[in-house]
Amino acid sequence: MLGSFLSRGTFIDVTRKKKWPTPPADDRKLAILMVLFALLMAGRVYLAENPQNNPWAPLDLRDERGWATPTKLSGLRGSIEDCRAVLDRSEVAFTPLPATGDGECRRDDRLTLGTMPFAPRFPQFTCPVAAGMVLWLEKDLQPLSEEILGGKVARIQQYGTYSCRRMYNDANAPWSEHATGNAIDIAGFILEDGRTISVLRDWGEDDEEARFLKAARDAACGNFGTVLSPEYNAAHADHFHLDQGRNPAMGACR
Repeated sequence: MLGSFLSRGTFIDVTRKKKWPTPPADDRKLAILMVLFALLMAGRVYLAENPQNNPWAPLDLRDERGWATPTKLSGLRGSIEDCRAVLDRSEVAFTPLPATGDGECRRDDRLTLGTMPFAPRFPQFTCPVAAGMVLWLEKDLQPLSEEILGGKVARIQQYGTYSCRRMYNDANAPWSEHATGNAIDIAGFILEDGRTISVLRDWGEDDEEARFLKAARDAACGNFGTVLSPEYNAAHADHFHLDQGRNPAMGACR
């Protein structure tokens, strides 16, 4: 230690702090570039291993749901060909149907799903509705049913998809998504053990069936542009309305 005595018994530490040399500016820039490159490569690896979080990766309905999934689902509304390519890629069995109808009830996008357990079977709807139904059943309904009710869903009871009409049959209202088959109404579920879950009967109860229905409604909001339940109004007291509205800004989850 360096120091000096000013007087007897007095010592002042005059240790000098060592100054480290400052790296040249070019070296600092190189270090920053190397860090950014490492972060870029790590990000690419992460997205490659987690396509559900990669907004540029093609949608595969078999992937786990990620933060990019809703955006990809929404993008299916703009192209029949792209949407059906997703079903093919996801190995979903479907049958495309020819266009039909006129005017506001023209149905250019129409198909049925081959293995979806609907009752009645084979409802006709648009491809985006089909994609939402596949995700809802596999990623939400089945896990929720097993967790809450202790069994799997065997049948999805549906009221229908297509009806050439305006909303609430009001001549001054906007056209319903049902007018183009871009919606489906769900009345309830039948479990593998034969139990039935009814929106009309069970929604307002304080039991496991009601808990399941509310969880199923909430989960549907991640797969469809609009989800309406008995909480919305009396017209939906006996079913869930699910649609892939052509205007995402008009969507609702009620």
